[in-house]
Amino acid sequence: MGATKLPDIEEGTSFGTPSLKVCGKLLTRLKDADTLVVRCPPEEKALLIEAAPDIYFQTDHYKGWPALLVRLSRINDAELRHRLERAWRFQAPAKLVRWLNGEASARPKVQRSRQARSS
Repeated sequence: MGATKLPDIEEGTSFGTPSLKVCGKLLTRLKDADTLVVRCPPEEKALLIEAAPDIYFQTDHYKGWPALLVRLSRINDAELRHRLERAWRFQAPAKLVRWLNGEASARPKVQRSRQARSS
């Protein structure tokens, strides 16, 4: 499932660069031409950096922060889609995650960011 197919994705900016958010919470943003910042749990971040340091890394600025740096020139499309879905699940409201998992029959109403409401 691509990021644009996940519910309540909002395009925006973060630190002056293109970003994707869910209900106003950051999923990912472009840091530079080859680097994507992707939200993830700290324990997952450490495992990914150890398992694939050619793809995943961090700088001092991101140490202790639940975000991972991704080399776009090194990651394949399927892995990138997976990372974005994991970021969505990490940031989305629990009721929206349950609905996507098929655990709720009705699509929940969620609060959207002010920016998304005014678009």
